Amino acid sequence: MSASPLSRHAGPIALSTGLLLVVAQLILVLTYDASDRIATLTDPAYLVGGIVYFVAFCALLVTLVAAYDRQAHAAGRLGLVGFIAAIVGTMFLAGDLWFESFAVPWLGDVAPDVLTQVGGLLMVGGFSSYVLFAVGWALFGLASLRARVFPVAVSAALLAGGVIGFLALLPPFGLPLGLAVTWLGVWLVRGPASEPRAAGALAPS
Repeated sequence: MSASPLSRHAGPIALSTGLLLVVAQLILVLTYDASDRIATLTDPAYLVGGIVYFVAFCALLVTLVAAYDRQAHAAGRLGLVGFIAAIVGTMFLAGDLWFESFAVPWLGDVAPDVLTQVGGLLMVGGFSSYVLFAVGWALFGLASLRARVFPVAVSAALLAGGVIGFLALLPPFGLPLGLAVTWLGVWLVRGPASEPRAAGALAPS
């Protein structure tokens, strides 16, 4: 069974995505003012970090596909569920991030009072994004632990990054997942290519 192009390049893809996530989180940490969130969301430096973070989230979707392709043969049904859940959760939170990166600054200019009146359906959408992202990546990490294609420590880091990622839009809570994805990328770049095996088969970590 030949590997797909995404699978063959999963290492560089994951490594680039992880580093982009880490850089974005560091920018956000350095420019985030918890005492004045409205001013933070309209700060040009913070907005640059948010845009970089949004681009990293787009790359994260590609990384998910590439990483799943590398372990699909061993991940079984749980792996498929985790993959789909992580895709959906990442898309939901990326939508939230797009809104904060592009819509919020515009609202801050034309209707700043709107930013202090958050509630209703907007809150439901935001909270569901946080939950779906955390659950999705936790399941993906759990499925990776079970598949044993990636090192146990890396899979555990993905799981932990997902759980902590419930607050991923607030720096530095997206940093653990960024570091975990970077670690996965380093291992994939340095390690031998995984050979396809039967579903449920174990591989050394």
